[in-house]
Amino acid sequence: MTIPVPSPNAAQSRIYRAALRLFAETGGVEISVSELAQAAGVARGTIYNNLKHPENLFGDVASALSHEMIGRVDLVISGLNDPAERLATGIRLFVRRAHEDHDWARFLVSFAANHQALRDMMREPPARDIALAIELGRFKVDRAKMMPLVSMLSGSTLAAMNSVIMGDQAWRDAGADTAELFLRAGGLSAAEARRVSRCELPSLPSAQRTTARQTKRGKP
Repeated sequence: MTIPVPSPNAAQSRIYRAALRLFAETGGVEISVSELAQAAGVARGTIYNNLKHPENLFGDVASALSHEMIGRVDLVISGLNDPAERLATGIRLFVRRAHEDHDWARFLVSFAANHQALRDMMREPPARDIALAIELGRFKVDRAKMMPLVSMLSGSTLAAMNSVIMGDQAWRDAGADTAELFLRAGGLSAAEARRVSRCELPSLPSAQRTTARQTKRGKP
């Protein structure tokens, strides 16, 4: 189960964003405080004041990234009753964000296979919808095929994101085609898979809206 993490404050968000860019550019998981301060445009003291454990920065960034994206996607798909449509929409939202935010996408493509929070982001929410699609008969496969479908979805989504940031495909085609092929693997007909994967795609809500919703949920 994914454990929620506190939303970063403004200074932490700026630091995390700079760190994400450095991690994405270097492909490594360690950066110095001096490098981070320069990239974020802040003093070294600001780094120490906002990060309790700078040595855990990579994990903190990965957790914050997954927490934020899961919340934003959930705001979009929570109003959809069809698990197949929820899955297709989630794939396409990830691929579109890869087009809009290359640093975010490079970070995810580079590290999703090796960090628990990122793996959970790519696997746990879709696993629930895949299970529901099988239970409702929307997917024409048996329950034993659930985990292969989860792996297929996460792997194909990351591959589509990579093709977008590398300039091999336009995001609309990459997202819709990946969603369509995944739905076909689940057992939808060619016509139905194409229809569902090409519905109008809503915009991702802002991170601020996600935080407000989570705060409201936490009230008694």
